[in-house]
Amino acid sequence: MLKTVRHLADGREIIYFDESGTATPRQARDTRDLPPVAASSEIRRDPLTGEWVGMAAHRQTRTYKPPADLCPLCPSAPGRPSEIPESDYDVAVFENRFPSFALDVPGESSTVDGAGIVPVAPGRGRCEVVCFTSDHNRSFAQLGEGRVRTVVDAWADRTAQLSTLAGVEQVFPFENRGEEIGVTLHHPHGQIYAYPFVTPRTERMIDTARSYRADTGRHVLGDVLAAERRGGSRVVAEGEHWTAFVPPAARWPVQVQVVPHRQVPDLPALTSEERDDFAAVYLEVLRRCDALYDRPLPYVAGWYQAPVNRGREECWLHLELFSVLRSADKLKYLAGSESGMAVWINDATPEQIAQRLRSAG
Repeated sequence: MLKTVRHLADGREIIYFDESGTATPRQARDTRDLPPVAASSEIRRDPLTGEWVGMAAHRQTRTYKPPADLCPLCPSAPGRPSEIPESDYDVAVFENRFPSFALDVPGESSTVDGAGIVPVAPGRGRCEVVCFTSDHNRSFAQLGEGRVRTVVDAWADRTAQLSTLAGVEQVFPFENRGEEIGVTLHHPHGQIYAYPFVTPRTERMIDTARSYRADTGRHVLGDVLAAERRGGSRVVAEGEHWTAFVPPAARWPVQVQVVPHRQVPDLPALTSEERDDFAAVYLEVLRRCDALYDRPLPYVAGWYQAPVNRGREECWLHLELFSVLRSADKLKYLAGSESGMAVWINDATPEQIAQRLRSAG
């Protein structure tokens, strides 16, 4: 794989990951006249829960559902420059023009109204867009195993690089797919958030894993994985190095965890064989998901990685995919119990979800 780092007209970085052994470094220049990116993000900590909340009012003007012929993620063409200056590409990653977090956000840490109750700080971090293919009409599920492997290598590369940035505490690669999820750009792509804090979900998982290890001497996800492989009723797909299963306490109408058979903290720690095997297992999961209702399934799929500076020994890398679609034409809405108290009510059992996915294949 050949990696080429270039810059867009406003100074943002764009990185190409090319598969061909005969590929040459990318040279195309961004000809657009772009103003500098002006992010004004901040983070505030909820005094009642201790959780950080991001504020990014400048994102109100971001691109929203453009027509296909004006897609900013397609390759550039004569008279139609895009975010990607090349006329074609394999995998491309670039800094988001409308980032939730950015490295050059001005300001200092303080408290809201100077009252000393609610901490506030600049939302310093980085947000990147990952384009999986130059083909506007494809999806991740339609990629070949070789391309998925390139995407995994790109995720790993960006995780390693972003983890070295000052102030970054956690790196989260993810994909949002489908309008029901809230996607506003239909070109197959994902994002990477480099957060200036450890996310609440990760904090909770670290605390749970630490407590479980203190009680048993083992890792909780390792025991869950062993039980799922042994029982099999919730397993959806399995390879030499990965198993995909519906979690035994699934919250969503479609939910799958894809877990490596050995504990590693993050994507850079995966071996070449593990990366190849993930591609095969994950594509099987996605194809079953799309066959479930005989339509493209809207979903969120994200990587749970160890934070940069702490809790790494308690983390076990895994990917989780979930969907809000509970039938071919019905959505699961987060109503009072879920939205108000974070107490989830699922309309199907995990065993039923797994059986439907296995049958859909």
